[in-house]
Amino acid sequence: MNSRTHSTAVMARRTEPNDSLDYFPTPPWATRAFCEHVLPRVETAALGELIALDPACGEGHMAVALGEYFDLTAASDIFDYGFGEVADFLHDDHVPPKVDWIVTNPPFNLALPFILKALRHARRGVAMLVRMQFIEGEERFDELFSIRPPCLMAFHAERVPMHRERWVMNGKSATAYCWLVWRTDRALALPGAATIWIPKSRRLLSRHDDWLRFSGCMDLPKEHAAMKIARGEVEPVGDSPATPAIEAIRAGISAFKADLQDRLAQASLL
Repeated sequence: MNSRTHSTAVMARRTEPNDSLDYFPTPPWATRAFCEHVLPRVETAALGELIALDPACGEGHMAVALGEYFDLTAASDIFDYGFGEVADFLHDDHVPPKVDWIVTNPPFNLALPFILKALRHARRGVAMLVRMQFIEGEERFDELFSIRPPCLMAFHAERVPMHRERWVMNGKSATAYCWLVWRTDRALALPGAATIWIPKSRRLLSRHDDWLRFSGCMDLPKEHAAMKIARGEVEPVGDSPATPAIEAIRAGISAFKADLQDRLAQASLL
């Protein structure tokens, strides 16, 4: 057997134990690419006037990026990662807040029930970032795709690298992902399923301060401003993008998280 083919196949499987939380943080640029290239195809309203929910938020890698586009992004997770509300989205007694869009990277083993519940609660639409293998399978066909196919399937032209419990800025992966999108308001529902390709976005949609705004970054390059500051080559002062004011950014993150918690409380009352 060709060793290269064998190795790639093993990596692409990415199997998880049945009781695993299956936490693979989404690179922020991938969520921004979704908002820039996918949502405009199915959403006519201004995102800045809409509310979104990420019910599998982890440490907030997707929720914070969504917050750059939506007026408010609520966030929750079954495990306390230190971000958002602790809530079991799939619990029978859990009623999610009233939101326009539910957007998330669900645990693979639970992606089907996540989608089915999201379709019942989102006012305007549902978008799920799933492994390509998800579009196969008799159970998913019988319970979902044969009854309610997505109106849009969006494929990244470049791989979206995801790693267990950490975010790797320049990571690599043999696993392919795609976005599945549904409109839930019948008046604006679109016939499914159209397909689009998302152009290469990592370089264009990565921000110089992402390493501070999102936890778990594991591979800052040597030439990155943060590494230069750590080596004492650059002072962390000023507003230049090349030398961000570290303490100011950290203070901004703390303020953002505090404001998010307040707004989550307000959203639960909507």
